Amino acid sequence: MTSGDMVQPGAQAARFYGSARSEPANLGDILERVLDKGLVVAGDIRVNLLDIELLTIKLRLVIASLDTAREVGINWWESDPWLSAEAADRAAARDSAGRELEEENQRLQERIRELESGRADHGGG
Repeated sequence: MTSGDMVQPGAQAARFYGSARSEPANLGDILERVLDKGLVVAGDIRVNLLDIELLTIKLRLVIASLDTAREVGINWWESDPWLSAEAADRAAARDSAGRELEEENQRLQERIRELESGRADHGGG
């Protein structure tokens, strides 16, 4: 067997990812291309018993660079308070605004009760 007949590791991946070189792609080249183009792995697992669905697990795995993910509309990490300081600040501001609204709501409800009780006193006499 000559060296030309041997299949080199990574040669098929290099052809698949469009390498113009005839040499095999190394792991770095493959990873760079996967992150640049993105890779999606999807699958469903269903457990049925007598045509009754007991369990469904939907698996979705996306491997891509942040830039590639943003291009296709995936940016959930930007709104996750655990992963983004800006998102944490926005969540804190929402919590603060929510507390202020609750307090204002309570004050208005108390004022309405006062007005209604005063009206009942004046209207009844």
